[in-house]
Amino acid sequence: MTPVRLALVPGEPAGVGPELCVRLAQQPRDYALTAFADARTLRAAAQAVSLPLRLLGPDDAATRPGELALVDIPNAALPEFGQPDPRNAAAVIDALREAAQGCLDGRFDGVVTGPVHKAVINEGGIAYTGTTELLAEQAGRDVVMMLANDVVRVALVTTHLPLREVADAITAPALERTLRITHDALRRDFGIAEPVIAVLGLNPHAGEAGHLGHEEIEVVEPLLARLRDGGMHLVGPLPADTAFLPAKLRGFDAVVAMYHDQGLPVLKFSGFERAVNLTLGLPYPRVAVDHGTALELAGRGTADPSSLFAAADTCARIAQLRNPTRQPPA
Repeated sequence: MTPVRLALVPGEPAGVGPELCVRLAQQPRDYALTAFADARTLRAAAQAVSLPLRLLGPDDAATRPGELALVDIPNAALPEFGQPDPRNAAAVIDALREAAQGCLDGRFDGVVTGPVHKAVINEGGIAYTGTTELLAEQAGRDVVMMLANDVVRVALVTTHLPLREVADAITAPALERTLRITHDALRRDFGIAEPVIAVLGLNPHAGEAGHLGHEEIEVVEPLLARLRDGGMHLVGPLPADTAFLPAKLRGFDAVVAMYHDQGLPVLKFSGFERAVNLTLGLPYPRVAVDHGTALELAGRGTADPSSLFAAADTCARIAQLRNPTRQPPA
């Protein structure tokens, strides 16, 4: 069988992304990796961390330790470790777009992405709010951001919004879209036939029967009742301060949080190193690291590669579930 083929995008070239990709390339694997990156940057990263790196052609199946196939996307300026350059913003975005287009065209089975520097991309003259949004627009799909580790999966109704705007964004259509995309992804990408999804309330104590807010009564509860009638197994709305107790989590396949900092601090506390960021709803699996560019660590060889390893492993497994003709990862 043909092995799973993953596109790999390091992200910010002055951060830890390139060296983490070099570390990933050293791992034994049953999937092929093709980097969308600048060859000079990858070689410099390999030299900095004293690891071998053999760059192959873009159509080669790089499955052996130390190998990466490469689609060369040159940076405008050779990056210095820890010193992001806005002139390289276009190359960062081009790498993301080309890798995703390769998935849309069927040349790759999924994409794994490293950390980007949003401020530097915007300084480079490119309006950018996040890779999740970029890939959703490119594919023309509604998507949901989910972060996951070995303890819990958390999907978000709203992502990068100021807190004062969150309540207005919690509408029945937005919540229904999140729940349906999450439910479908749990079945298709995680192989869970009958997913159980916990839904957090927006307000403290899930509104305390209207004494601490009315969103649960007016928006959340009626929608959950309707979706339950349609066959979805939904629990809630639950108070966020107790929903993550281990005894409760064991009964849930995922938790849907209303806003970014309602669910993600718990996930990161429970296992930050192995956490990954998934974009649910795309026609291909996209899995990213759950950490930033760590500019202060770039080039030192001390950055923890665990999240990138987990992202690649998760992406390969989802890709194989979506396309059983591919060779399964070990």
